[in-house]
Amino acid sequence: MSDYFNDIHEQARLSARKFVNTHILPHIDDWEEAGEFPRELYEKAGDAGLLGIGFPESLGGTGEGDVFLKVAVSEELMRSTSGGLVASLGSLDIGLPPVAKWARSEVRDEIVPPVLRGEKISALAITEPGGGSDVANLKTRAVRDGDDYIVNGSKTFITSGIRADHYTVAVRTGGEGHGGISLLLIDRDMPGFSRGRKLRKMGWWASDTAELFFENCRVPANRLIGAENAGFIAIMSNFLAERLMLCIMAYMTAQIAYEAAVEYTRQRQAFGRNISGFQVTRHKLVDMATRIDIAREYTYRCAALMQAGKNPVKEVAMAKNFAVEVCEEVTREAVQLFGGMGYMRESVVERLYRDAKILSIGGGTTEIMKELIAKQLRL
Repeated sequence: MSDYFNDIHEQARLSARKFVNTHILPHIDDWEEAGEFPRELYEKAGDAGLLGIGFPESLGGTGEGDVFLKVAVSEELMRSTSGGLVASLGSLDIGLPPVAKWARSEVRDEIVPPVLRGEKISALAITEPGGGSDVANLKTRAVRDGDDYIVNGSKTFITSGIRADHYTVAVRTGGEGHGGISLLLIDRDMPGFSRGRKLRKMGWWASDTAELFFENCRVPANRLIGAENAGFIAIMSNFLAERLMLCIMAYMTAQIAYEAAVEYTRQRQAFGRNISGFQVTRHKLVDMATRIDIAREYTYRCAALMQAGKNPVKEVAMAKNFAVEVCEEVTREAVQLFGGMGYMRESVVERLYRDAKILSIGGGTTEIMKELIAKQLRL
């Protein structure tokens, strides 16, 4: 373990590990094949205290500021072997922070506690069919009409899109560019709001991903999150924590694939001996372990900067790109070491390999991360 963690973090880690071993691992293969997991898992996670990490105690959370508490628990949740389950169970971590920080007090107090208890589900809705990472040019528009906003447009690739009760939605309330964007909190039962089909994906099968549609959707004006036309700043501040979590998902996906490969190569026989006995296998495993360690430790450094109150945009973008590169490489090599068995759905490395790809897209693509880094370097 790293020096970044204390006894409280380790207690939380053990609690999360017990939760995963008891409530997830016995069922995860079935849930992956079904493309969903029981909604009751949210409440069980809420009861275990896993959903409130990083949120104010006054709203039912564990308190703000301890980044490594979140890191420890997130690492253990990834031991479920399903990035999709972790993404859906954790959709509140991207949907709820703007509500907790900037929503009106009466809205915040109504919405946040039930989500942290797992009774309700929160989602973030930014991506649009023609937009992708180009957040500043989103098209979904909200026009003020008395005490309401009238929203028209659509969103896609929304995690927890089918199941969510509350959606933090990026809309255009002003002119073009990032200065005209706001955030609205939209409930699933508001008139004019509908959910489209559940999207079928290459990986993250257990994750509920959907399209959203707004047709003259009437949203009370008090559901505006923060100031009008100031939503882009909230979105960007949200991205830093999201990208850190994607770093964790990347190196943990790689770690699990590496461990599976070590175990398999010690058992698999070829040419009269275990394939772990071949130098080429050992060296491949050494390279995998080395790169995972570097990705993990650099992510920890980024987490330390965030905990110290810094805004390490460049460093987190670098960490995400590197961790994702490691993840894709390690899962690919793990499948190769498994041989034909690695191509079978019953092998955990097959799932990890598929799940790895989304990490270079979600939270800002690798190319967008490079542009952010270039700006920070003043290139």
